Amino acid sequence: MNHTTAKQNAVTELMRISPVADELAARFAKAGFQLYLVGGSVRDALLGRLSPDLDFTTDARPDRIQAIVSGWAEAVWDTGIEFGTVGVSRRGSTLEITTFRADVYDRVGRKPAVSFGDTIEGDLVRRDFTVNAMAVELSTKTFIDPHGGLEALARKVLDTPATPEESFADDPLRMLRAARFVAQLGFEPAPRVVTAMTEMSGELERITAERVQAELSKLLTGVAPRRGIELMVDTGLAEHVLPEVPGMRLAIDEHHQHKDVYQHSLTVLDQAIELESSHEPTSEPDLVLRLAALLHDIGKPDTRRFEPGGGVSFHHHEVVGAKMVRKRLRALRYPKDVVNDVSQLVYLHLRFHGYGKGEWTDSAVRRYVTDADELLPRLHKLVRADCTTRNRRKAAALQKSYDELEARIARIAEDEDLKAVRPDLDGNEIMKLLGLPPGPLVGQAWRFLKELRLDRGPLDHDEAVTELRRWAAEQGIEPPE
Repeated sequence: MNHTTAKQNAVTELMRISPVADELAARFAKAGFQLYLVGGSVRDALLGRLSPDLDFTTDARPDRIQAIVSGWAEAVWDTGIEFGTVGVSRRGSTLEITTFRADVYDRVGRKPAVSFGDTIEGDLVRRDFTVNAMAVELSTKTFIDPHGGLEALARKVLDTPATPEESFADDPLRMLRAARFVAQLGFEPAPRVVTAMTEMSGELERITAERVQAELSKLLTGVAPRRGIELMVDTGLAEHVLPEVPGMRLAIDEHHQHKDVYQHSLTVLDQAIELESSHEPTSEPDLVLRLAALLHDIGKPDTRRFEPGGGVSFHHHEVVGAKMVRKRLRALRYPKDVVNDVSQLVYLHLRFHGYGKGEWTDSAVRRYVTDADELLPRLHKLVRADCTTRNRRKAAALQKSYDELEARIARIAEDEDLKAVRPDLDGNEIMKLLGLPPGPLVGQAWRFLKELRLDRGPLDHDEAVTELRRWAAEQGIEPPE
C-alpha cells in the first residue's frame, strides 16, 4: 500500500468511527445534497488528532441546512448565517456546516462579498493553504485533494492553493496564520510564500487588532512559538504586530559587546516553555508567561548607554519595558488582566538580581512575594528562564540562588500567611481606634500598617495598636480616649 492510499484509508477509518458525521451525511444525502468534511478537520484527521469540533461544507444553501438539521441537532445557532455557516451540536460534538463559497474580496478591507458556490473544487481553491484545502465526501468516503495538500502535509510544507499574492491580497491575515501554523504544526513555508509575506507584510494593516491578537495568541501557545516569531521578524510582519521585538536586534560592535537582546529573548521564551512542564507544571500553555518571556527586555533599546571602558548599561529597562508592554498589548486589544499581568512580570523580572548570595532580609522576601502576588509562580519561571549565560558555573550559581530564595519563601510562608499579607488591624478597627470616618486617612493608616507588617512580620494586637497610635500622633490625629 502506498503512502497516499494509507493516508486516505486513515481518513476513512476516522470517519467510520464518527457516527455523528455519518448520521449527518445520511440526512444530507436523503435531501439530495452532498456533505464534505473539510479544511482543518481533514488535516487534523490525517495528523491523527481529529477533535469533536468538525467543519463541513455542502452544496445546500443555509436555509436548507437549517431544515435538514432541524429535529436532529440538539442545538442550532445561526450567528454566522450571513456567511453561509450554521452551527450545530450533537452528542458532545460541535459542528459547523457552511455552504460552498466563491467569495470576491475588494482587497481594501478583509470581509468578502459573500458569494455561494456550486462545486467543492471552487470552494477549496479559495482556502488559505493546501493542507487546509482537502475534503472527504462523506456518503462515499471519497478523498478530494485538487491542490496536493496530502503531499504538502507529508512534507510539512505550507503553500497556498492559488498564488500566495492572490491569497494574501484576499485576506492578509493569512500571512500571520502562516506564522501560526509554523509555530503550531512545525511546518515550513514554501519559498514563494515567504517572498509574498515579505513583499506584502504592510497589507496586515488592513486587519483589525482583535483578529491579529487572536492569531498571535494562537502562535504563542503553539508547540514552537520561536519559529513563528522568527518568521514574523524575517518577513517584516512583526513590524506591524510587535515592532518592539525586531527592535531588540541591537547593533553590536567590537568595542561595546553585549548579548544579542533579540536572540536572548527568544531563548528565554524557549526556556520558559520548558519550565511550564517541569517547574510547578501547568496543564495548558501559559500565554501570560510566554508574552512576558518574549517581551521582558523590550525596554533595553531605549535605555542602552555606552559606559566608559567599553561597557553597556540598560538602567531601569524593566520600568521602561513594563510601560511599553502595557501600551503594545492595549493596542492589540488584549484583556485588561493579561495587560496588567504581563507588564507586572516585566516590571519585576530584575528584582531577584538584588538577592545576591542571600543578602535579602525577610522583609525583602515578603515584599517580593507580595508584589508578585498571584503571579509568583510565573515570576519564578520567568526569572529562571532569564538565565541564558553559556558560563555553566555562573548559570548553576544563579539557579542555586533562586532555589535558596524559593526555599526561604516556603519557610516564611509556613510561619506567616504570605499569600494574604494584611495589616494586623483591619479598616473597622482602625476607624474605631482613631475615631475616623471612612475616607483617605483610613487608607493611609491601613497602608502604614501593611508596610510595617512587611518589614517586621506579624505583630501581636497590642503592638499593632501601639504602632498605629504612634503613627496617628505623627499625623496630628487625636484618637478618642
